[in-house]
Amino acid sequence: MARHLITSAIPYINGIKHLGNLVGSQLPADLYARYLRARGEEVLFLCATDEHGTPAELAAAKAGKPVEAYCAEMHEVQAEIAQGFGLSFDHFGRSSSVQNQKLTQHFAGVLADEGLIEEVTEKQVYSIADGRFLPDRYIEGTCPNCGFTSARGDQCDNCTKQLDPVDLIDARSTISGSTELEMRDTKHLFLRQSLMKDRLDAWINEKTDWPVLTTSIARKWLHDGDGLQDRGITRDLNWGVPVKRGDAEWPGMEGKVFYVWFDAPIEYIACAQEWVDAGKGQDWERWWRTDKGADDVRYTQFMGKDNVPFHTLSFPATIMGSNEPWKLVDYIKSFNYLTYDGGQFSTSRGRGVFMDQALDILPADYWRWWLLSHAPETSDAEFTWENFQTSVNKDLADVLGNFVSRITKFCRAKFGEAVPEAGEYGPAEEALIADITARVARYQDHMATIEVRKSAQELRAIWAAGNEYLQAEAPWTTFKTDPDKAAAQVRLALNLIPLYATLSAPFIPAAAQSMLEAMHVSDTTWPDDVPAALGQLAPGHGFEVPEVLFAKITDEDREAWSERFAGIRD
Repeated sequence: MARHLITSAIPYINGIKHLGNLVGSQLPADLYARYLRARGEEVLFLCATDEHGTPAELAAAKAGKPVEAYCAEMHEVQAEIAQGFGLSFDHFGRSSSVQNQKLTQHFAGVLADEGLIEEVTEKQVYSIADGRFLPDRYIEGTCPNCGFTSARGDQCDNCTKQLDPVDLIDARSTISGSTELEMRDTKHLFLRQSLMKDRLDAWINEKTDWPVLTTSIARKWLHDGDGLQDRGITRDLNWGVPVKRGDAEWPGMEGKVFYVWFDAPIEYIACAQEWVDAGKGQDWERWWRTDKGADDVRYTQFMGKDNVPFHTLSFPATIMGSNEPWKLVDYIKSFNYLTYDGGQFSTSRGRGVFMDQALDILPADYWRWWLLSHAPETSDAEFTWENFQTSVNKDLADVLGNFVSRITKFCRAKFGEAVPEAGEYGPAEEALIADITARVARYQDHMATIEVRKSAQELRAIWAAGNEYLQAEAPWTTFKTDPDKAAAQVRLALNLIPLYATLSAPFIPAAAQSMLEAMHVSDTTWPDDVPAALGQLAPGHGFEVPEVLFAKITDEDREAWSERFAGIRD
């Protein structure tokens, strides 16, 4: 049994996340974690809320609440919504935790000892109207690289280019909207990433199995233009991890905090300590320190492409630069963007369907299936209500739901609510078992290599195989002339239901559980031996006809939702 550490990019605390956020990190990470657990692997799946920096301050100010209270409230909201979507985190932590504060300060001190932190006096944007320095996210303007008019002072969300506020064209304060900005001197700490360039380059070149999306972004940052640049790790803010050198004060850094991009990924490690301190686990260091047993851990990260630079370069520079035995990531699964009806999803601008709204409309499995089966792996993907309706109705209602309903109702009508005993399997049944066996092997291969869309396609084909068998063999017709043969056909079809449930659980866990309960099955052992699994329900085994697994989305529903979510959140 292997051990798998899985982290999802930690979502900002500034409001409820949209479906694009969900499919870009948390949901595929949950899919992988659920699959590995089902295969008997030991898994630690961690996520947290990213609570520091200007997004938190801005959102708290907008809500009229102290930032600490706002973050605590939104953490609970995000945790509840994550539970609603069936995200199976072992722990959902907070970057504002004491554990993360201490660990961030520890890394800063160690990196300083290693000569990788430099004190720099630099000019930063000062807003005369606001009477304060403006950190990166308090400034917006036009990106000099792509012309996007709402680029932030640290990065352009459109082209992912790393920016400094002085790079922006027509910069303005996001607090007051004022363009009355000037440059003033302030002293900050910089992580000397440029000294780590060769080491990072060699490390990334070793990752020949990483997605092209991940490595291409990392190499672009390493080699384009002036290459990897030193990066400020402190800010003139009140909310954040206070700047210390380990446990000691840092002269000249009084009143400053660490920049959110520095402390946020360290929360991945701190989250494991939170998990232990919450009484949920033991010995977090065996997951994170190679001198404590983490050498046999496979660490996989999930994120949208905008997070790739920090996870392939900046966070590894922190880990490597410490020269301490911390676990480095083994595989980074990155995703492109999911767009919404021709535009971008955006938390800050309120565009698109948000996670709480989605759960108000339909159960989580509808969304889980569509998002994962359309995951933006090789290119951006677009959510449209027409596509959502079509996929749900065809895949979930017509293929899976119809199969379960059709065979259980027919069996009840002709043989009662128990698996029929009569009849022997013939060539058609053996062919179906062989086909399902081969398809399960392909499904497992795709899941093991985290090919999300291919996994969904193969799973749907496994569902469809059962429908095609019923259509071809037509036990309702066979029953009229050969009841025993029909009984054998029904017995095999009924046995497909718990198999489908187990295979489908990583994608649609609630529906899978309903299927198992209806068939009176508690054993969720993965079907390593498919022919044996298809004999799990012995003759005489009782079952119930389940409620409708998936209701179809009507044209009226689609039209109403399309109008309701025309692109702006209330």
